[in-house]
Parts: sequence; structure tokens; C-alpha cells
Amino acid sequence: MQKTRMGNTEAYLGSVSLAWVAERVGFAAELPLFQQQRDPKTANISINAETIDTLYQRPLNWSRQAPLTQYLAGRRDRKFPPLLAVISPDWVDNPQASQWGDDGRAKQAAADLTPLDNIPQLALLNLPPSISIFALDGQHRLMGIQGLMTLLQTGTLQPLSRSNNKSGTPLNLDRLAAANNTTPDAMQALANDTVGIELIPAVLTGETREEARQRIRSIFVHVNLMAVKLSKGQVTLLDEDDGFAIISRQIAVTHPLLRDDDSRPPRINWDGVSVSAKSQVLTTLQALRDMTVGYLTPRFPHWLAAYPGTIPPRPTADDLAEGLSELMRLWDGLGTLPSYKRMELGVETLYLRRFSFEAGGGEGNFLFRPVGQVALAQALGIVIFQRHLSVVEALKRLQKFDDDGGFQFMELPQSLWYGVLYNPNKRRIRVSGKDLAKKLLIYLLGGMQENQEIADLRLELAKARTFENRAVSFEGKFVTPREVGMPKMIES
Repeated sequence: MQKTRMGNTEAYLGSVSLAWVAERVGFAAELPLFQQQRDPKTANISINAETIDTLYQRPLNWSRQAPLTQYLAGRRDRKFPPLLAVISPDWVDNPQASQWGDDGRAKQAAADLTPLDNIPQLALLNLPPSISIFALDGQHRLMGIQGLMTLLQTGTLQPLSRSNNKSGTPLNLDRLAAANNTTPDAMQALANDTVGIELIPAVLTGETREEARQRIRSIFVHVNLMAVKLSKGQVTLLDEDDGFAIISRQIAVTHPLLRDDDSRPPRINWDGVSVSAKSQVLTTLQALRDMTVGYLTPRFPHWLAAYPGTIPPRPTADDLAEGLSELMRLWDGLGTLPSYKRMELGVETLYLRRFSFEAGGGEGNFLFRPVGQVALAQALGIVIFQRHLSVVEALKRLQKFDDDGGFQFMELPQSLWYGVLYNPNKRRIRVSGKDLAKKLLIYLLGGMQENQEIADLRLELAKARTFENRAVSFEGKFVTPREVGMPKMIES
């Protein structure tokens, strides 16, 4: 093992097989110290007065096991970061053990090392079965590795819910092997994959049990506090597997409506997930990716991850080229909408997005809100790829709707989006109304023909426009919900 030291934290770095990890590394809740406080079903420690100061980990989320196992079994470019684990001999939790001095301090460290001659940085770390090893950071990676071993040994793995109940269809080794053009026997070699592991002693020489406990807990918190999670925008910017993200990035830097131009403010917020009140951008990279998903999923459903929480396979070059062509055609069409034409002629996006009652005034335009943009893309994906309305015809109808002011002044009762994407009580955007907005757009574009489907939509719209048992009509009057009515479909 390679010895490392940072501050007073000594650790040992090595490489071990996945089979070794599954066999030797456990969860902190499995330590003898916690046996009486452990939930046998979830393997989590019950939080109470006895355990509150001795916990080492966050609760286990068993719903993550199957996705991580499928990732290991299905990806040739798989890679897990090193695990951080604690080595704890049985004497650590026995205050009467001879390794503890009369003053309650450890006479030796929990690590049993055999130095190598003339190489002070290297040593053999003795890890007999009597030594417990538990994951301090990487417990869900450990869960995925254990799931992989179960899959290889039994041929199946049952997905679980967060609380360790059965959930969903079991993973099947034969099907995974076929999907990867290999055989179940060949997949047994996965057990020999290696992963990095960093081991820290549960107790250092001279520490009391309390000092050792505080040190281990602090290391866990420090490791997690120092690791900053990528924002959704950053993930979209960097992702090389998600086809939707790949072509969203390409559209963002090549399409005239979106790309940077020194003559105007930027159109894309590359990092954030929302558009701030004073921002001049049109949308965010994350919203652009969500639009791409909504529009192209009916055309390329195989671009989605096969199982929630897993990484999707990168589409073929031909698929990506076709997807980019379809997306370019969409944005070319959106560029013909009167509202976006006015933006191109110099009207500020801030004015077009801002509500009329806000400082400086504005027209509260649906097309300048990310939630509206995503709802529109989702609706177009359905009517074009599932209901087979041509792109030209769909955009022609949207142009007419926009010309008639259909996307403007969401904050007024005359707007179809009042109560749907605009909350009049809180005077702000209602993100939860995105699905209803999508359905209304499908209806407007002629993609909804079933009488029952339209009747259900009428009820949903009336409910959205009802406040304290009083509905608001499109004329701004209080009416009964059944009097709200429905807008006419857009005629080409």
C-alpha cells in the first residue's frame, strides 16, 4: 500500500478487485457497535440518544443499487472513483482490550503495517478476516458492486425501493450480456475489475475512542463538503453520452437565434437552471436540453436511459446527425414566430419576458419563459412525430396564434395561460402547470381529437382557473367552472 498523510490524517492507497470489495467491505451500520440499533430491513442505524453521536454515514438509499449495478454491467467505459474506507480491528470497540492504556488512549494504531525495506512510502497492510472494513465515502458505490456480484452469481438482481422493498423488474444477466454482444460466462470477468481504495485507521496511536470517532466523522463531512456537485447546466455542457445534451450544445453555438453575437446580449445562460429577473438571455442550456428531450423523445426513444438513474448509451453518429437536423429544423421554425422576430429586430428579451405590472413593464410572453419553451417543444414533439402533423403546418398554426397575441400577457384573464403557467394569487410563474400547458398546445395544434380527451382537458383547465371555488372566465368575470369553456383550435 502507498502511505499518504494530509495534516494528521494518515491513509493507505491501493487497488483491489470488485469481488474483494463486495466480500470484505461493509457498511458502518454492520459494525458490532451498532448491531442493537440497526434496522434489519434497511441496514440503516436508528437515530436515537444512543447513536446520534456515533453515526458515520448518511442513510442508505437502496433504490440506487440497480442503476449502479447496471452501469457496471453494461458500460465498457465504466469508472468508479476510489472508495474511502475505515479499517477497524475488533479491539477498537472493546474498552477493556489490552491495546487501550489506563488513560483510555490507544497504545497502537488500528492499522497493522509491515514496512518495506528502503521504501518508506510503501508498506504491507495486514487485513485478516477479524478486521472490519467499512465504507466511509462511497457506500452507494459499494452497494452497486455488491449488486454486481449478486447478478454474476445468481443471474438476476431485484431492484429495490429506497427503503429496501422490491421494486420493478429484476435485472437479468442473460439480457444484459446480449445487449452488450457478449455472454454471461464472459461477463464473469467483471469480478476481476479493480477499483481504487483508500483506507484510514479507525484509531491512531494516542487517541481516545471519542477523539477517534470525532476524527472519522469530520473526515466524512470534509470529503463531502469539499466536493461540489456539478450543476445541471454543467452536466449538459460536459455530457458525452446523452444524445440530447450533445446536440443541444451544438444548436446553442450554431443556430442564429441562439449563438453568441457581439452585437447583442448572450442568448444562453450556460450554467444556471433559471433566468433571473434582470437577465437578457432567452433561455438556459438546461432548458434547451429539456426542450430537445421533449421534442425528440418521440422520434428517438432509444436515446433515453434504459433504467432510471443510469447513463444512456451514446447514440450513433448517424443518429446524432439526424437528431441535429431535426432540431435545427425546429429552431428554424421557431425563428419565424412573430415574438422571436421582434427579439431579432432589437426588442429586449427582458421586456418581452417581464410581466406588465413589474417595474419597467413588459408583455409577459410565454415564449420567453423556460417553462413555456419546454412545454411548447414537448407538444410539438407529440403532434409532429406521433400525430404526424408536418413541421411546416405546425409552425404555420403557431405563427397565427402568436400573431393573434396568444403567447402575450399571461398575467391577464384573457390569456389561455392565466392560472395555467401564471399564478394570479402569488403573481408569478406556476412551473407545475407545464404539463397542462403542453396538453393545451397539443389541442390547439389539432393533435387532440378524442371527445373524452378534450372533455378531460376542459375540466383540467377549469380547475386551473378556479380560485376559492370561483372560476375566472376569459372575459375576466367570475363564473362557475363549467362556464370557463375552451379556446378554439388554431385553423391554418
